[in-house]
Amino acid sequence: MRFLAALSFLATVVLAKPEQIRGVREPIYHLYLQAHPTDPTKVVLGPEASADTFEIGGTIASNTTSLFINIGDDSTSYKSLTFGESGETTAWGLEGDTIITTTGSSYGRQLNFLVCDFSGGYWEVFLQTGSDEPSGKTCSNYQTIHLPCLC
Repeated sequence: MRFLAALSFLATVVLAKPEQIRGVREPIYHLYLQAHPTDPTKVVLGPEASADTFEIGGTIASNTTSLFINIGDDSTSYKSLTFGESGETTAWGLEGDTIITTTGSSYGRQLNFLVCDFSGGYWEVFLQTGSDEPSGKTCSNYQTIHLPCLC
């Protein structure tokens, strides 16, 4: 029993380490999660040089700004992600190195994201709970985002 408690404690400690979050396939291959440089509330994937690091454990918190990534209540299947001062979304978790919303959350277990070309090499990120896509935008559906390799 002590061994399991120690293992659980170690898992919590490992997850608390700030990590970069990145895309793993085109068009967001090795682009990194961060706030957009001209709109700090917008969650985007962009160049590694401006990548943020995050702590994940129910919430996703920026290590740089202390802002939290929250999920919007949009009526479409793609849900906006924004940075906010409080961690209103407590559904975030990890499955291996993959960012997910947890099974017990109101979103259920979701690991798919929609990304849409925003400007200047940045891609806006949405949680995808279905198959909707915005019209008139260049988007890529069913993307996943990950921590660096936990190999």
